[in-house]
Amino acid sequence: MLDRIDRVQMAVPDRKAAAAGWIAILGAEPDGEDRISALAARRTRLRLGDGAIELLEPDGEGAVAQAVRANGAHLFAAGASSADLDALLARLRSLDATVVVEAGQAFVAPVAGLAGLRLVLSRSERRPAVGAVDGLYEVTYLVADAPSATARCADVFGLDAESFVPIESPHYGYRGTLTLFHPDRLHRFEIVHPHVATQTMGRFFAKRGPSLYMAFAESGELPAIEERARARGAGFTAVPGAGERDAEGLQTVFLHPPALGGMMLGISRRKWAWTWSGHPERARS
Repeated sequence: MLDRIDRVQMAVPDRKAAAAGWIAILGAEPDGEDRISALAARRTRLRLGDGAIELLEPDGEGAVAQAVRANGAHLFAAGASSADLDALLARLRSLDATVVVEAGQAFVAPVAGLAGLRLVLSRSERRPAVGAVDGLYEVTYLVADAPSATARCADVFGLDAESFVPIESPHYGYRGTLTLFHPDRLHRFEIVHPHVATQTMGRFFAKRGPSLYMAFAESGELPAIEERARARGAGFTAVPGAGERDAEGLQTVFLHPPALGGMMLGISRRKWAWTWSGHPERARS
């Protein structure tokens, strides 16, 4: 019932400051401002790739104010689209999820069994890409029990587990599942358990518990992104290990949270994510 990862929402104390890196490094474009009453927040919308970045600043007491007090600027909600949004929302309500529809979107508090997975759901819409990335395709969700959370995610969102791909990283200290929404597209939640407490992800999980961690995007402009990040003195890491650059240049990079107002973003070369997503042959096709 989910088509694609189409946006992320950040909870931030200052929308203007948070937007600066997205605009300067990735070429995001302002797309308007409004207020979301359900979250008691002012929102700045940025177009990026074929999706969006939404920056939420507290405007009264509510979920965003609570989130900012607890964790400062951070990734607040994963955004996904559905071609049959009405049916999806009916399903979520049947599971006693808290769903509020406002401004043409549905704001969903974590569903039972998926603590920490806050969502914003929109109707499927394809728009021309803006900026230096093609679009988002992944949001990482940290949990204590990845198999149980994966099964629950499949059930809640009507996903076909036959399309899912196991994932494990000895380097970063996690294991879990990529819940591909469609076998031929990269869009998914990465549901993982960080099992090495001394690694960055493990420390984050020890502090926050079940929570959203980061997002991933695709780009055909990694050299330009690297140049802009370095020019701003922004935190920037190429994937460690042999082969981080090949004849075509960079393969995958990470922009550190301060570079983008409080959220880590991984960016992979076009198709390169298929290397670890079940079809490595597609990475070079």
